[in-house]
Amino acid sequence: MKGASRGRIARRNAGDAVSPDEARSVLWVVGLASFLMPFGSSSVPVALPAIGHEFGLDTLTLNRVLTVFLMSVSAIFVPAGRYADIHGRRRVFAWGIAIFTVASMGAALATGLVTLLTARVVQGVGAACMATSSTAMIASVYPPGKMGEAQGYNVAAIYLGLSVGPFFGGLMTEHFGWRSLFVSHVVIGGALLYSTARRLRGEWRDAAGEKFDGAGSALYAGVILLLTEGLLDATGPRGWTLLGAGIVGAGVFLRRELRGGNPVFPLDLFRGNVTFTFSNLAALINYAATFAQGFLMSLYLQEVRGMGPALAGTILVAQPILQTVFSPLAGRWSDRMDAGRLASLGMGCCAVGLGMFTCLRQDTSLGLILGGQAFLGIGFGLFSSPNTNAVMSSVGGRRLGAASAILSTMRTNGMVMSMAMVGLVFGARMGNGTLSPETREPFLHDTRVAFVMLTALCLAGIAASLARGKMRRKRNGGGL
Repeated sequence: MKGASRGRIARRNAGDAVSPDEARSVLWVVGLASFLMPFGSSSVPVALPAIGHEFGLDTLTLNRVLTVFLMSVSAIFVPAGRYADIHGRRRVFAWGIAIFTVASMGAALATGLVTLLTARVVQGVGAACMATSSTAMIASVYPPGKMGEAQGYNVAAIYLGLSVGPFFGGLMTEHFGWRSLFVSHVVIGGALLYSTARRLRGEWRDAAGEKFDGAGSALYAGVILLLTEGLLDATGPRGWTLLGAGIVGAGVFLRRELRGGNPVFPLDLFRGNVTFTFSNLAALINYAATFAQGFLMSLYLQEVRGMGPALAGTILVAQPILQTVFSPLAGRWSDRMDAGRLASLGMGCCAVGLGMFTCLRQDTSLGLILGGQAFLGIGFGLFSSPNTNAVMSSVGGRRLGAASAILSTMRTNGMVMSMAMVGLVFGARMGNGTLSPETREPFLHDTRVAFVMLTALCLAGIAASLARGKMRRKRNGGGL
């Protein structure tokens, strides 16, 4: 930042003008963080068979290695976003990097399932703190006319992480073991922490002086954990008990929010804001429809087709490569045309890709698999940047952190719902059986059923995406 000493952190609000150099610094550091999180999340599914073989885990337990991370992220997102608005987005962002990096080392050193799951939970806390601040920081320094392009580059960084994650994850798992994945997270996290200290000289706290509701935040996190755990275990009485407790807790939380003056979850953002409401709903449905396909295809390619982690990762890289290409283009287009219709087109492409996987067989051609991955990659690229632009352009500057947190929560809750649907399908027929030559046919049947459900959900989500109508932008300030 020009005019600020190297040793000081300057306070900023979303309405304050910033220099192009400072805005680029924010985009660079946030982009590196946006690379790290999906690189970590996309590399782990490729390593699941190796983790399962080492610890003797069944399919449903392997599902947990992914879902405990998502549950932790979902529970922390909104409270972390509120805290960042009050006490500083840069501060929460840096805390998140540090927590994620330390937890990654814990995962690399895990001696069993319990220690691995514990490390994954803590990783989720760090990832939530990073993600909830990153989108809001970009929105703080770029005005609406340039925000879509900036968010597009940020989403491209996300998809770059998704692109190299399966490939390098498979390569490292095959040659150095699955623990090497988490060591790589430590290395990237250390570099990101250094870049944050060196390049981010501003601090954004548009709600400075307002009260942070710690008790309400704890209640919110508890409700999210009860609901998601209940959903993941909905085949038995324990799951229904947890769901019931979560619904009761949600009622208590909503009553508290409506009465309190410092809400954790700003319900007023949804009132009269059709763009914000339906853009978030579209994100929830889109991620619920698409997230589990990476888990399913990784198991299919390795356990059914007999591929090694490196080859499976190479095939799965087709989707995120196309996401990386189309995201900045779609972000730029969303600054010039209706973002809602562009995002809806993206959801349509995702539905085509998912539909292609409803006929998977043991001898399905590689061309069909790559074609489905291609449609999903183009669809995600067309959906994510415009949808993010629609959400962040529909709110005012002091609510950017909250808006970013809500959008991220919708994405993560969608991921949990996606894995829960897959868990329900597999639990009903395969139970806790491990994958073996004897269970390949039941696995393939359940995989096809899951893809039918995901395709139908994605088609329904197009209606939610179109329902937002023509996007109306609010000026967020943060000019360049």
